[in-house]
Amino acid sequence: MKRILVFLSFCLMLFDGLQAQEWVWRLYNTENSDIGGNTILAIAVDGQNNVWVGTNVGLSRLRNRTWADYAMFNEKLKNQSVNCLTVDNNDNLWIGTDDFGVIKFDGYQWEEHAQETRRLGMKFIGDIAIDNNNVKWIGVTLVGLVRFDDNSWDLITPKDSGLPSDFILCAAVDKHNRQWVGTNGGLGMFNGRRWISYTPDNCAIADKITPAIVIDENDVKWVGTLGGLCSFDGEVWTTYNSSNSPLPGDQINALALDANGLLWIASDGGVSVFDRNGHWDNFTPGKNHLPRGTVTALAVDSKNTVYVGYDLYGMATLSGYKMPKAAPPKAKEPSSAVADAEAAAASDKVQIIPHLDDGYVELQFSAAEAEVSFLDADGEVVRHLPHYKKGAHINITRMARKNYTLKVKLPQGEKTLSFNLK
Repeated sequence: MKRILVFLSFCLMLFDGLQAQEWVWRLYNTENSDIGGNTILAIAVDGQNNVWVGTNVGLSRLRNRTWADYAMFNEKLKNQSVNCLTVDNNDNLWIGTDDFGVIKFDGYQWEEHAQETRRLGMKFIGDIAIDNNNVKWIGVTLVGLVRFDDNSWDLITPKDSGLPSDFILCAAVDKHNRQWVGTNGGLGMFNGRRWISYTPDNCAIADKITPAIVIDENDVKWVGTLGGLCSFDGEVWTTYNSSNSPLPGDQINALALDANGLLWIASDGGVSVFDRNGHWDNFTPGKNHLPRGTVTALAVDSKNTVYVGYDLYGMATLSGYKMPKAAPPKAKEPSSAVADAEAAAASDKVQIIPHLDDGYVELQFSAAEAEVSFLDADGEVVRHLPHYKKGAHINITRMARKNYTLKVKLPQGEKTLSFNLK
């Protein structure tokens, strides 16, 4: 009997360990909480870790799992689509609406800009980015980009600039205070003097429609397009899609970076997280308490709690997430002479094609995909690509300039190659 109890205790411990790895999301909707609406259009987190949620029926705030409906404090927000939310350098909340333009809220007072809204036709606000000088860059659908410096309002359109389109989808500011604007006609960048457009016609961006952009601590731009996730370090474009990576969908709707540098991605295939070293984790719709609906918004607070907004299904949250560690490469087991011969034949077909001037390398082999690892001089794995598709680009611009060993695992065998980035 004692042995049975010990065995059962062991099973319970094993079950608890397995359960700890299964992340469970908490879902807020109008049936189980006081959130204002189930269609989430925008999420922003302020300096006090208040979570502001824009819905199709107004503005809500989540603080310590308690909801407050802010549409009741401002009639302009009642039954109003709040399309975007941004917190400025002074912790003021900037609210972009469908019918009433831009509204500022400092926590006590509401500041409306009715006159400018009428003069510039500032309805249907798509996004608001705030630069290092606290200048607001306001994307207005089918109007253009409005620059507001607290003194003057200036409208920028494709007719009088190099802005790719007047259909603004997203905006961001990099560490050099340059403005990046995603549109349905390409990605635009304003360097303080002129606009530069990035489209599939002049660069390797995956698609001209760019609904999302975030910029990391290394000033790399992560751009969500309808053709996949793109990164741009100022010189080289790299695309991640469902064909060359574990990304479950190619239509990217929203992006967010957490305090650990993890990139959170909302695609038409679900919610993904990427550590930019080739490690992915995907959350499948319909599992982990995640709805099957379309993700419309993403945000992460200072405690790394992730907030995911859905069309029609409310908002899901996840706390305490940690990226699973990649499994170390397994030692090659002794095999028969026939298996060794097959592995050698497969290894002969592996070829590395360097494009060092362009910042990438590619591999060619007979199989459809392989597991690729970069090892340093001590044999430690410094980069791991578990599902590399042959011929895809491996971005090496951020890798240290030294010698590496490439270990390529194929279904038929394994190949080791020396690679010099010096």
